[in-house]
Amino acid sequence: MTSAAGTSRYEEFSRYVAERGPALLRIAVGLTGNRSDAEDLLQAALVKTFFAWDRISSPHARDGYVRRAMVNTQISEWRRQHLTVFPTDEIPEQRVDDPTWRTDLADVVHRAVDRLPERQRATLILRYYEDLSEAQIADRLGVTVGTVKSTISRATAKLRLDADLAIERTTG
Repeated sequence: MTSAAGTSRYEEFSRYVAERGPALLRIAVGLTGNRSDAEDLLQAALVKTFFAWDRISSPHARDGYVRRAMVNTQISEWRRQHLTVFPTDEIPEQRVDDPTWRTDLADVVHRAVDRLPERQRATLILRYYEDLSEAQIADRLGVTVGTVKSTISRATAKLRLDADLAIERTTG
């Protein structure tokens, strides 16, 4: 079957998937929580969409159709999984990773860097956060490369001796 423009629905659908696939995959990852399941979910939704392709009158409605197909498919999957879970009086032991340590560590490091003298702080930020070379830092700050190296060395030495970071190393 061909459209008025002379392209087959297969070609039109293939173009749509190539163009919108990455954005739709991001939505699917949000629904499933991981890329592998998201790819399966998107594939199932695209199959449903392909069979309804001729009925989707507006090109602007296609994303909405695929999103709705993904949501409906995912809800069905949740219901199927829910049926296999049975209530019990015993709670199984499960290890739960606490991702908050990353933000706590980032906060401790940020505060430690803030306590450095201005030139040391600026040099560290340019080197390790902005990923500039020592020559680029020297040019930006108007100092020699040797000054940049010694400033970074002194700053990292101070960070190694920072009491809050030492506590974080022993508890983290």
